[in-house]
Amino acid sequence: MRAVTQHPDGGDRVAAQLHGLGVERGGVLLVHASMRSAGEDAEAMAHALRRSLGPQGTLVVPSFTPENSDTSPFYLSRVRGLGAEARAALRAAMPPFDRATTPASPSMGRLAETVRLAPEAVRSGHPQTSFAAVGPAAATLLARHRPDCHLGEDSPLARLYEADAQVLLLGTGFATCSAFHLAEYRLPAAPRRLYRCVIAPDGGRRWWEYEDVELDDSDFAALGGDFERADVTGAVRRGRVGAAPCRLFPLRAAVDFATGWLVEHRVRAR
Repeated sequence: MRAVTQHPDGGDRVAAQLHGLGVERGGVLLVHASMRSAGEDAEAMAHALRRSLGPQGTLVVPSFTPENSDTSPFYLSRVRGLGAEARAALRAAMPPFDRATTPASPSMGRLAETVRLAPEAVRSGHPQTSFAAVGPAAATLLARHRPDCHLGEDSPLARLYEADAQVLLLGTGFATCSAFHLAEYRLPAAPRRLYRCVIAPDGGRRWWEYEDVELDDSDFAALGGDFERADVTGAVRRGRVGAAPCRLFPLRAAVDFATGWLVEHRVRAR
């Protein structure tokens, strides 16, 4: 693992930290970020990230929207303890997903919404687990996000895997690493469940139910810890960007390790 040295003040300092950490110029970068941890303005961070990637690089962020689903942990936590009437009122008021106007969930962080709002940004169309991106590869990476495939082979994560993207955890831990979800789809007989959310076909509003792999990030922190400890090639790089502790690593290596880890810790434990 390689430490990152500090650099003079200003945007150049943050861009230099990103370069020193190993962000590849001209590459594809998936970022999970906590601006509070970084101590930086989200717009300034987005600019620094794009500057470090260069004009041929592509910046990708998760722009998930659990607020429009009554099967999400977000909704279940909100209605816990409420009566039937209050639950019905909350459900009736849930806004439908609109790719152009629905903001990324606050839980995704300010950087995600900043990227989504960029004039040239592209967003995938999944009503719960969309991604937003800027850069020349954005449209290709985010195209054909099948609405009944959250984070599997028909999602941007699989395209990021094919593009040999990097993952940057900026002030966040492995528990937030969405790339690990792709490994869940690659497990034998992966458990499936029903999901439900509000969508806006042709400007209307209706509930839609679909079946997909059961997503479970409860063990991602442990998985990420083992991934980092098993790294003997220096693929996982650690340092600071702004004030935030960061990890940078290849998405493909993370998914490949996670697939084997989940077979050992989930499939064989069934």
